[in-house]
Amino acid sequence: MKFNVEEATERLVKWIQKWFEKNGKGCNAVIGISGGKDSTVCAGLLVKALGKDRVIGVLMPNGIQSDISDSHKVVNFLGIKHYTINIQEAYDSILKYMEFHDDLAGRVTKQTKENLPPRLRMSTLYAISQSVNGRVCNTCNLSEDWVGYSTRYGDSVGDFSPLSNYTVTEVRQIGHYLGLPSELVDKTPADGLCGKSDEDNLGFTYAELDQYIRDGILPEPKKKIEIDNRYVKNRFKLELMQCAPNYGYPDTLVYDE
Repeated sequence: MKFNVEEATERLVKWIQKWFEKNGKGCNAVIGISGGKDSTVCAGLLVKALGKDRVIGVLMPNGIQSDISDSHKVVNFLGIKHYTINIQEAYDSILKYMEFHDDLAGRVTKQTKENLPPRLRMSTLYAISQSVNGRVCNTCNLSEDWVGYSTRYGDSVGDFSPLSNYTVTEVRQIGHYLGLPSELVDKTPADGLCGKSDEDNLGFTYAELDQYIRDGILPEPKKKIEIDNRYVKNRFKLELMQCAPNYGYPDTLVYDE
């Protein structure tokens, strides 16, 4: 079925308005601005839904960010208030104190270092949100979530998520429909952590993944196996934390064990 970008965008705008009416009437929307397509499109949707005066962008470089100018383009184009919080000192401090412990020294992995910044950024967003009567916007999309391309308790969380049911291809269409700068909407996706593009890391393109998700068009066998394996291994990231049953009260609701 052909994607109706106009209908989808207008419904998203109304959904955001209804969500805030129920969960944060009069609150501001707080969003991390990376300069990539997802945060750009989410910010555009928020401005259309709530007005620019209720949208607050947060730029969070880790030291020097080579494409920080793109983040500034977003906030300037939309005319939203923004803050810049550099997370480098917090990042360096945590790693330094981890290395002080003999049983941790030398065991800090590459993945540990890559996942720490998104978690620090989410803590920063919530600190700002709590200070400005805000609600934090999650900026993940369906394609990334499908293969677990997010950091648990980092960019994978938030108070509400406009784009979690839309593929990369669809997010770009929404961005163009909103009239956002094409150099931001069509920017090559990259996590900004390891120096590679998302597609280089994944081993397949988002176009291939999106066709598989939406139309069941199979990529070459090796890529299909990789996509399916990632989906199964990372599905837990999208689930609520599981809680053990209360074994002390046998007459209450019994959960599966």
